[in-house]
Amino acid sequence: MNLEAKERIANALVQHIPDNASLFINIGTTTETIAKALLQKRGLSIVTNNLHVASILSAKEDFHIIIAGGEVRNRDGGIVGEAAVDFINQFKMDYGIIGISGIHHDGSLLDFDYREVRVAQSIIANSTEVLLAADHSKFGRNAMVRLGNIGQADHLFTDARPPEKIRKLLEVNGVEVHITGD
Repeated sequence: MNLEAKERIANALVQHIPDNASLFINIGTTTETIAKALLQKRGLSIVTNNLHVASILSAKEDFHIIIAGGEVRNRDGGIVGEAAVDFINQFKMDYGIIGISGIHHDGSLLDFDYREVRVAQSIIANSTEVLLAADHSKFGRNAMVRLGNIGQADHLFTDARPPEKIRKLLEVNGVEVHITGD
């Protein structure tokens, strides 16, 4: 886990979120880092399937935190399953903040748990704008479950320039790329 890269990504991403916005945040260490950076904002309404994110954000009295129900994964505090999907589908939020396990060179967004993927797909479908957060280690990293395609994101926040094949797909799909650098 590259904490410095994730912090740079988080700091860049939260600059895109205005005060009083509504947002989804999914499971992952990158999204947990983003949650910490969001503490500088005011009046956010957040729906999450991540116990750690909910705990971090609950420190702000002016935040409205809603947590999805479902099966809690012991290893990371993620809430998955059909109950979580059904819950997410009740909302329409300004932003969906998505972390990902891998981005295949064909543009596929990949993860390891099909139950987590179903929740992330619902977040994407119910977000006005999708913000994908992925450090450089996710480019070309394989995982067995396809979440969707990079073209479903409106923005990619990363710490390094994506490989050429992925960069071309981002351009063709009109995804705005934000590179944090060192």
